[in-house]
Formats: sequence, C-alpha cells, structure tokens
Amino acid sequence: MKIGNKEFDMTNNHVYVMGILNVTPDSFSDGGKYSDPDKALRHAQQMIEEGADIIDIGGESTRPYFIPVSIQEEIARVTAVVEMVKKRFDVPVSVDTYKPEVMAACLEAGADLANDIWGLRHEVFNDKTNTEGRTSKMAEVVARFDVPVVIMHNDSLGRSAEDRNEELIRSYAESTGVSFERAKEQAQEENIIMRVFSGLQDSVSIAKEHGIAEDKLILDPGIGFAKTQKENLMVLKGMKEIGEFFEYPMFLGASRKSVIGNALDLPAEEREEGTIVTSILAAEAGYKFVRVHDVKKNVRALRMIETISQV
Repeated sequence: MKIGNKEFDMTNNHVYVMGILNVTPDSFSDGGKYSDPDKALRHAQQMIEEGADIIDIGGESTRPYFIPVSIQEEIARVTAVVEMVKKRFDVPVSVDTYKPEVMAACLEAGADLANDIWGLRHEVFNDKTNTEGRTSKMAEVVARFDVPVVIMHNDSLGRSAEDRNEELIRSYAESTGVSFERAKEQAQEENIIMRVFSGLQDSVSIAKEHGIAEDKLILDPGIGFAKTQKENLMVLKGMKEIGEFFEYPMFLGASRKSVIGNALDLPAEEREEGTIVTSILAAEAGYKFVRVHDVKKNVRALRMIETISQV
C-alpha cells in the first residue's frame, strides 16, 4: 500500500506506528500541549526520530462530551500544521476528522491519508435529511483525492448498555437498514463482534459505491466509540477474529483510552503500559497499524515482538 510517497508492506508481520499529534486545547490526553504550531512541529520531529511511520494530525477532540469546533476553526488549526510537517519532513501525514470539508482542505494542503472516526457513515447516523441513507460526503472527498482511508467502526448505540432503549434501537435500525429484531440483537453487549462486522461491512460497501479502490481501505474496530467497557474489552480480545473476517489491513487506535483507564483505574497520563499491551495484542492479531501517543515505547515493544516472531 502506498501512503504519500512511502510504500507500506502489507505482506509481512511488521506493524507500522502512527504518532498522534493533537492540535487541540481539549484532547483527553494531551490537550493544549501542541496547539501552538511551533510546538506541534517539534513534537512531530520527536515522534519521527522515535520511529513514527505516519503522523496523524487532529484539530478537534473526540473524547466523551467534547465541544465541537466550527469547520473554519478546525481547518485553520490543522491545515497550517499539515503544511508545516509536509514541508519540513519526508513522512506521510494523516488527518483525523469526520468533517468532509476539513478533510478536503487538509488533503489539498498535502495530507496523504484520511482517518475517519465515523467510517464514512456520519450522515447515516447524524443527517436526518439524508433520506437515501447511502450518501457520504467524506467518501466523495476520499475518492476525489484518491488517498487511502482508515475506516473506523462507529454507530449511534452509545457507550451505555442501559441507554439502549427501544427508541434508540429503532433509530439505529432505521439508520442502518436492518430489522428491529436484528438491531436488538446487535445492541446486546455479548454481540459486539457481530455489530463490528456488520458496521465495517456497511462502511466498505459505501466506500465501493463511491469509487474508493479496495487497495485504499484500512479497517479499525473502533475502540472507545459506541461501545461499553465490556464491549471494548471484547473487541480487544477478538481482534484476531475481526481481522481474519476481512481481507483488508487492520488498524488499532486504543492509546491511553478509557478502556485502559477503567481497567487499571489510572488517569490518561499513566496508561502507557496498558497501551503497549494493546499494541502487542494488535501485532499478534496480524494488524498492520497502531495509533499511539508514546511512539518510542510502542516502537520498542513492537520491535521486540517482531524479533521474537522471526526466530
């Protein structure tokens, strides 16, 4: 797979590391640290020196109860940093946004990879005027720029099993086009793997319908999005099963997330050991990409497991 001007080998057991560069004041882990462009550039350099294969830039926090920013503000935050990183370093740049207008501006500014937390399905769950149900402006943007895209599993069922009442499940059924009975089945915590399969299959179908080539698709099971604590743990445990179901490169973004904090009762800044465990699990499951905050430690851990696997 080619991302930017770099070739990424999808046939071996090497795991590529995406370094997180949040240019937001309110990210759950490093909010405000790199909102200044010069600090962002220095952090990008540090991650590249530590072994990052891709730099992922985000301009809006997606933590629980985040405050959305305007399209104009997000474009201003991110495009300047994209341009600076691309000018200074020979590294592929990813953009983390679900807004097609922001993605288009960033790809125009030189970004190489689209990272969409809604898996091309934002309109499916959030645009009630989208009566046809298959329109995806993000997919249109990705197809137009002909770049690879990380498609993450996400939906409207939320993070609490107790909140999945009949009204919410019926809305989910109407959005996805499944029967109410099928939606009720998917809303059960023990059936999370089934729901991830179904959601990612739908995202892949939308990608194909909009002309995105299959060799541009990377799939992410979506740790921390529309999942309870139990569901997040089940997805981590079932990563190999999910990966083997699809014939696409797989991607994990679990770094410092609440599933780790809840399991270990630790704040975001103390979740690195738990993050490394998820990176190792991803490697063992055959995943090709991990998205992390601490590049150095995760690169070292992944290099160790790769060395062991080659004996």
